[in-house]
This record gives sequence, structure tokens and C-alpha cells, in this order.
Amino acid sequence: MKFIDQLDRSLFLDKTPERIICLVPSLSELLVDLGLASKLVGITKFCVHPEYLRKEKAVVGGTKSVHFDQILTLKPDIILCNKEENTQELVAGCEKIATTHVSDIQNLDDVYALVLQYGNLFEVTQKAKLLVESIEQKAAIFRGSVKNTSSQKVAYLIWRKPFMAAGKDTFINYLLEMNGFQNVFTEKKSRYPEVELQELAKADLILLSSEPFPFAQKHIDEISAHTKAKIMLVDGEYFSWYGSRLLGAFDYFTKLQKELT
Repeated sequence: MKFIDQLDRSLFLDKTPERIICLVPSLSELLVDLGLASKLVGITKFCVHPEYLRKEKAVVGGTKSVHFDQILTLKPDIILCNKEENTQELVAGCEKIATTHVSDIQNLDDVYALVLQYGNLFEVTQKAKLLVESIEQKAAIFRGSVKNTSSQKVAYLIWRKPFMAAGKDTFINYLLEMNGFQNVFTEKKSRYPEVELQELAKADLILLSSEPFPFAQKHIDEISAHTKAKIMLVDGEYFSWYGSRLLGAFDYFTKLQKELT
């Protein structure tokens, strides 16, 4: 069987994969929601949803570094990676062990395409179609609720020391725009640029993500000394996880919009 991943690479499989290793947290959750938990044999230490996963599945490392010897021992039929979350070196190492599928997500159309790809790969096409339809419906309702006049200049911070923000061509930025926000750092060359505190002055709203850096109230206090912008802590999973977590993301965004108005 021939499949094409989201980097347009051809993958060849003799049978439907029965042993899956997933090195992308949001996609591990997606596999579970597609009914594939029993086939998932290896995950990363960041695959925290559902909570039981790390107790029942082999943890083979993180998203940037893994134990290839452990992966080899698990005898996977396929390894699932992501262009942004995993490094080229990691993907190359995985390819030496098993067929490796790489996803590349920048918008909802990419999400839908990936879910349907997984549906075909793992023979759960009906579940995949229903999931896509559900996300599409929730996204459409949310889009209809966002007023164009509610647009605010926003900075979305993902890291401290150095401060880093979500920039252009990122899934985070795509969701910020869906919320009617204008990302003040899309002019930067980097997709995740380093920023100085004084640069935050051009934002009306600063969102501090819960991941990958766990921003807290003390960081609001720190940043507020440099800007008059409103500063809020937000759930980073809803802004960056592109699997089935999107089912709850638009309800979360609706609450966020209400808080802002």
C-alpha cells in the first residue's frame, strides 16, 4: 500500500500498521480518540493526554531526543512525527527503524487532511470523517461569533529567558487570527522570534501560554512593569495542539472572547 505524508513523501506499507510509536503529544491524543490506543506502543514524556498513557505505554524520550534502541526494541510498524515538533535528525533516525510519517500543520485544512490520512493509514476512516466534521462544525460556529471590530494587537509568548513569541506561518498564529487578533510579531523573520520586553509595548493584549514554558502570575507581574497592555494566562494546548483537542478549543476561545469584552 502506498501513502503520501504531509511532506509529500511516499510511504509503502505491506499491511495496516498494528504497532504505532507517536512522537507528537497532540497526535497521541488523536490516535486514542480514533480508537487506536491498543495499537499505540510508544510515546514521548510530553504525551500527557489521556493521563493514563504514560503509565501504560513505553516512554521513548521527548520530542527532540529519543532512545532509538528502545524504539527498535518495540518493533514499530510505523513512527509518527511532525515537521515542527521533531528534528530532522530525529526523523532520519526513525526512518532507519521503521516507516516514518511526518505531519506538517499550519491551518485547519492541514489538520483535516492529517486526520483523514490517519483514517486511511489505520483503517478508521469513518471515525476520522466524523471527527473532521465535528471540528469543522465547531470552527464554523466560532468564526460566526467573532466580530471583525473586536480585533486587537496581540503578542503571544511561549518562552522566557529569552522571551520568545509565536510569529508568522505557525498554527498558533492561525488560531490567533481566527480569534480576530492581529499578531504584532508576524513581521519578524523567525516563526518563533526572540523579543525584547520593550517590544511588547506595541501590543494591546499579551497572552502568556501555559506551554512549552509554564507562565504564571509572577510573570504577569514581571511583564506589566514594561507595558500598559492587558496580560492574560492562556491554555497553550488549545492554541497549539492540532489533534482532537480542537474539539474543546473553540469553546475555550468563546470564553476567552467573553472575558475580553
